[in-house]
Amino acid sequence: MRSIGLVDRRLPVGAEPMPEGGVHFRVWAPCCRRVEVVIESDPGGAPTGNSAVELEPEQGGYFAGRIGSAAAGTLYRYRLDGGDLFPDPASRYQPDGPHGPSQVVDPGAFAWSDAKWRGIGLEGQVLYEMHIGTFTREGTWEAATRELEELATFGITVLNLMPISDFPGRFGWGYDGVNLFAPTRLYGEPDDFRRFVDRAHAVGLGVMLDVVYNHFGPDENYLPRFSEHYLSRSHTNEWGDAVNLDGNHSASVREFFISNATYWIDEYHLDGLRLDATQTLYDDSEEHLLAAISREVREAAGGRSVLLVAENEPQHVGLVRPLEQGGYGLDALWNDDFHHSAAVAMAGHAEAYYQDYQGTPQEFISMVKWGYLYQGQLYRWQGKRRGTPTFGLKPATFVVYLQNHDQIANSAAGLRCHQLTSPGRHRAMTALTLLAPQTPMLFQGQEFSASTPFLYFADHHPELARLVKEGRGAFLSQFPTIASAEIRPHLAEPSDPATFERSKLDLLERDRHPEAYALHRDLLRLRREDPVFSRQAVGGVDGAVLGEEAFVLRFFGKDGDDRLLLVNLGRDLPLQADSEPLLAPPAGMRWEPQWSSEHPRYGGLGTAPVETGRGWRLPGQAAVVLKSSANG
Repeated sequence: MRSIGLVDRRLPVGAEPMPEGGVHFRVWAPCCRRVEVVIESDPGGAPTGNSAVELEPEQGGYFAGRIGSAAAGTLYRYRLDGGDLFPDPASRYQPDGPHGPSQVVDPGAFAWSDAKWRGIGLEGQVLYEMHIGTFTREGTWEAATRELEELATFGITVLNLMPISDFPGRFGWGYDGVNLFAPTRLYGEPDDFRRFVDRAHAVGLGVMLDVVYNHFGPDENYLPRFSEHYLSRSHTNEWGDAVNLDGNHSASVREFFISNATYWIDEYHLDGLRLDATQTLYDDSEEHLLAAISREVREAAGGRSVLLVAENEPQHVGLVRPLEQGGYGLDALWNDDFHHSAAVAMAGHAEAYYQDYQGTPQEFISMVKWGYLYQGQLYRWQGKRRGTPTFGLKPATFVVYLQNHDQIANSAAGLRCHQLTSPGRHRAMTALTLLAPQTPMLFQGQEFSASTPFLYFADHHPELARLVKEGRGAFLSQFPTIASAEIRPHLAEPSDPATFERSKLDLLERDRHPEAYALHRDLLRLRREDPVFSRQAVGGVDGAVLGEEAFVLRFFGKDGDDRLLLVNLGRDLPLQADSEPLLAPPAGMRWEPQWSSEHPRYGGLGTAPVETGRGWRLPGQAAVVLKSSANG
């Protein structure tokens, strides 16, 4: 709670039920001379004849007041200067979508059962990116809640939800949100979301939310009607006008976003945030918005640990340096370098933004040891240097993945990576991803080799839908194969409901694809239970190239309890000499098999001995784990 004037509020803006009864409304509208709250229904939903109550002006362009007859469930809008009606910019729920009235929500009415939940830290996590609208056939919080126990038992530890702030239309990815405080009505009511989080905590799952603070959606965004100062006059980004974080009247804009970040942590008990495209948060303020969010979110969490993860295309590691060292104090960064190199290694295509990646053993060794590949070198695709040095950062700081929402959809047919390579290569790359000391992330359905695509879908009015389709086509034209005349007519229509329906998972494929499900489950168990793979220690891994497509990673344990991960993406490889020191077992010990991607339960063909008295032979398109054992 914070005191604003004579009123204690959870947030500086929005509609909040008061302990003494009634609802306190507060809105920032510096461009207006008069603001009224128009009550459209009573708490039970009965129409009220659009009774209006004028709010009192406050310093800084705010208007506020208490309405005694309002309560949770009341529908309302704001009338600006006696003219049109608009939903609350800080609406906690839009039952009829962004065009409709806002609804008063009492965040204190939900009966939480997670008082003993202490949040999540950085080490030991396995992330799972999820789009609620396509995770189940129903596409609701209720349906997703029924799957939480299975996900936890499988080995997932943290759910990374794609954005849920309300957006126009019947379906979408969520990155065009226009009601940042309102969970979209498409998935259920606010308390359905709370029940989802509460149940996740009960089964041991953390829940993070992807938030978009770099732009507003192109349709039904009414914020400029309240203030032109929400948008920057000096910065633009790839989506149009950037958000005003450092210009005139930016203090209230910053407060809006910081409050949104703390709101999800406080009122929905979330365990962290994934911050979208942070490179387009242009902010020359003394304290960058991200640093402010890091500080305020941790304070809002109280005694709970929270995880803040950033997407940052230029790979600026200052985002995860501590606040006291001049950094922004976030916890982790998505590592597109890993994905891009893995995509080239599996599929062989190196066009567009993949062109500066080779998918070679040395690239994987370097990333396992140092995180990013590009740490200040020239990146030819952009014609400039990219990245900053990562030295000293924990391996867990970097989130690695073979799939995410963007990268699957940035293809002609939205195919999953197992459909773009051989089964053996896919199993081997999965082993590398899930056993590396970085923080692994799976995209929904990846764990059972989902046959369903994940396409770009967005439901807009016809003219905007046409522009979105053209823009999507222009973006994908950077890939010469997609730009070809034979492919362009086959690209999915983003606004077609069938595109959305095709992207929905079939969870029964867990049973129909048991080999893939067992592969991921066993690797996650090995990562979790093996004392060496679970360490994630700085300097805990070294590696060496063994062949054109083969390499070894040595994971150092205690007292010689080491592991070898041998990865060979090419044909069977007999080593001509055993001169690589990393292949030598600890003194007085020997190597023995621990795990192989070629086990029949994963669909493999079996694994011959890797080390024999006649030397080493690495199986083709496979990954093998050896553990040190005392000589018998």
